[in-house]
Amino acid sequence: MDLQDLQTRLNLFLDHAATTFQKVPGSAVLIRYVRSSYQNDPVRSAIELVLVIFFIRYLLSPSYSTSKVNYVKLTEDEIDELVEEWTPEPLVAPLTPLEETSLEKLPILVGPSGPKSKLSTGKTVTNLASYNFYNLNANEQIKEKAIATLRTYGVGPCGPPQFYGTQDVHMKAEADIASYLGTEKCIVYAQAFSAISSVIPAFCKRGDVIVADRAVNYSIRRGLEISRSNIRWYNHNDFEDLEQVMRGVVAEQKKKGKLTRRFIVTEGLFETCGDMNNLPKLVELKEKYKFRIILDETWSFGVLGRTGRGLTEHQNVDPTQIDMIVGSLAGPLCAGGGFCAGDGDVVEHQRIAAAAYTFSAALPAMLAMTASESLNVLQSNPEILAGCRENVRLLRGQLAEGRSEWVVCTSAAENPVQLLVLKEEVVRARRLGLEDQERLLQECVDEALANGVLITRLKGMSISTHNSLKDGSWIVQPALKVCVTSGLSKKDIEKAGQTIRHAITKVMTKKGNNKLNLPAA
Repeated sequence: MDLQDLQTRLNLFLDHAATTFQKVPGSAVLIRYVRSSYQNDPVRSAIELVLVIFFIRYLLSPSYSTSKVNYVKLTEDEIDELVEEWTPEPLVAPLTPLEETSLEKLPILVGPSGPKSKLSTGKTVTNLASYNFYNLNANEQIKEKAIATLRTYGVGPCGPPQFYGTQDVHMKAEADIASYLGTEKCIVYAQAFSAISSVIPAFCKRGDVIVADRAVNYSIRRGLEISRSNIRWYNHNDFEDLEQVMRGVVAEQKKKGKLTRRFIVTEGLFETCGDMNNLPKLVELKEKYKFRIILDETWSFGVLGRTGRGLTEHQNVDPTQIDMIVGSLAGPLCAGGGFCAGDGDVVEHQRIAAAAYTFSAALPAMLAMTASESLNVLQSNPEILAGCRENVRLLRGQLAEGRSEWVVCTSAAENPVQLLVLKEEVVRARRLGLEDQERLLQECVDEALANGVLITRLKGMSISTHNSLKDGSWIVQPALKVCVTSGLSKKDIEKAGQTIRHAITKVMTKKGNNKLNLPAA
């Protein structure tokens, strides 16, 4: 066959193919598109042709078999040997000797947690380890309401809020808290810990800026980590450093020409050291640099202020100047759960965006009613708060720095949770590490319990939760935690203070402890 015959046959084939293709519906449109595309952008046509060829090649390619063995076969003996040698990593770190000792000596209460509590050993002790500041769990008015609610609504709502878990008592509790604080609205969470750790990521997103105190508690740090925002830290209660950080954030955003949401996250009474925030100064800086404030009042709500409304009342700050007030209902109110109060839009946003609210069962009706009734009792009986504060004053007098050469109280004078840490000169002279301090303080707890006073301790730890919270490390110094209650008489408080002071002295002067970690002569 010569070249001319081959060309003739090829032309006939192409003519036949073109005639057949033109009979296909839509072929005319495709031909016009190709001609137009080639004239306007031939490179594009070439790329599309390559993609079409690749697509056809992919459809015609054979499927890969997954039945082929691509790994080394092991005998049964080899498999058994590998299984015996394999040691799984532990889910948690092994207990330290101090932790094992603490668990063995852990006191167990029998019956309600009151000012005088009975232990499983049969011994009755003065209970200064409970957040029952006003002894409301023994209040007959509250108990009657709780029992009536339990009989009416049952044990739990068995469903999430906003669906079939919200009951009228929840709405009443939210309204009561909002009215009590002086805010527009309030939302109630089923757990106090998850309230603040859910509120933060509900409003703070990637790219936003959060300025936080280095001493904020663990639940706040969980919220900061979940938010994935840009975290900037300022030194604990150092408002000059805070202003410098805020000024830097504003300047940085102005330079980049990008404006994002900016928040200050802090506490009213700090859980890790017991001292108090300066809210007027915080509001001043917020207004000056255009930030929003998320204030965790877990330890100050129901405690500070003439009627227990918290830090805003105590320092005479309008609560509407605080964007979000987060608190707990599980402490002095003897109920359960947490809350966030603020503007209506702020609250309603959380009902669809806060994970702990949307994906959790609602607060049991009995606890919601208990919270409402506890607020009613505090408002109608302000002398309860006055009695607790008087007991705090008496206890501080027994444990004052001048009366103890070993410990100093870091808590605010109004805080019913008194934290006692070893003095710096004692730690320095004896070269005490965190573990040494914890051991000594645990011995103080044991000695006080042996003499009829139940206290506990704040465990020392380094809070640096995640790489996303860089530069936010905070060393929590070990401390004795003494929780004051108005359910004890002045005589009982003074006696308990003396017992604690004598227990500390006995432990610190005991042979072996007074030479702990001292260098050799």
